[in-house]
Amino acid sequence: MSSVLETTRFSVLDRSRRREGQSHPEALRETVAFAREIEALGYHRFWVSEHHSVPGIAGSAPTVLAAAVAAATSRIRVGTGGVMLPNHRPLVVAEQFGVLEALYPGRIDMGLGRSVGFTGGVRRALGHGKDDADAFAGQLRELLGFLEGGNGDGVHAWPAEGLKIPAFVLATGAGAGIAAELGLPLVVGGPEERIVPAIERYRADFRGARPYVVVSGTVAIADSRQEAREMLVPEAWAFAHARTRGDFPPLPPAAEIRAMDMSERERRVFGESMRGQVHGTDDEVAEALEGLIERTGADEFLVHTSTHDRRARLESHRRLAALARLTDR
Repeated sequence: MSSVLETTRFSVLDRSRRREGQSHPEALRETVAFAREIEALGYHRFWVSEHHSVPGIAGSAPTVLAAAVAAATSRIRVGTGGVMLPNHRPLVVAEQFGVLEALYPGRIDMGLGRSVGFTGGVRRALGHGKDDADAFAGQLRELLGFLEGGNGDGVHAWPAEGLKIPAFVLATGAGAGIAAELGLPLVVGGPEERIVPAIERYRADFRGARPYVVVSGTVAIADSRQEAREMLVPEAWAFAHARTRGDFPPLPPAAEIRAMDMSERERRVFGESMRGQVHGTDDEVAEALEGLIERTGADEFLVHTSTHDRRARLESHRRLAALARLTDR
């Protein structure tokens, strides 16, 4: 068994994806149940995400959902992957995480991103525009200031002030530079040719005791490579649908997608989104993950696998936990 996998932390990000025929409330309750299963398998963290007005994703209020997850579990770290800081005032974010940490001490992570709403209508509803992502660095500094001791104007983010709440930056490019400057852990995902240069720049520019890199990606393990590949089909199709039609739908079964008459553009985007995912049998995935972790120097791997078949997803996570011997740590 690979010592690389056995010395790397593994965590899970769940976006509360809806399946066809499933309601938004059902998807949220499934996320909480999934967190309990992931904790039993020995994973290090369970994170939830922020998406607004997305038909196929129920996770819109990550700190609220994180509270439900923390209440339903007992040991696993719980956090956000992430709260999109341009959508919120730093004071309110600090207060929310302060409440979480006060209620579940030593278990809360504050993952922060710089993305803005997917459409113009969503951005208007949130009260900002595309350029607001450029304010991320200032907002992040303000947020960290509230955790350390107020903003200098007599405003305090009780009960967050003085609490040790780890902050993570979800980003590449400019966001990775901000993480390096502030000495914060970095969470990156996407094609290897894009994330490796970002990680290298982050480490070179890092100001602090030690850089910490979390690589995020899809992992699908099954009895055969074809079965594992089929697990990737629903999410890849949803991504292609979003890119070509403008909305991210609930996940249908893979067989239903295979029978669809896709447009040329849909087929192209679908094919692109199927590439670069870690999938296969236990041995194939172990080899692929070893190589990826060694090439990136990742300290942690954050799994964000979505598919229509819930049982297949849970079994995949179980197999990965066995490969990394998570319950033995």
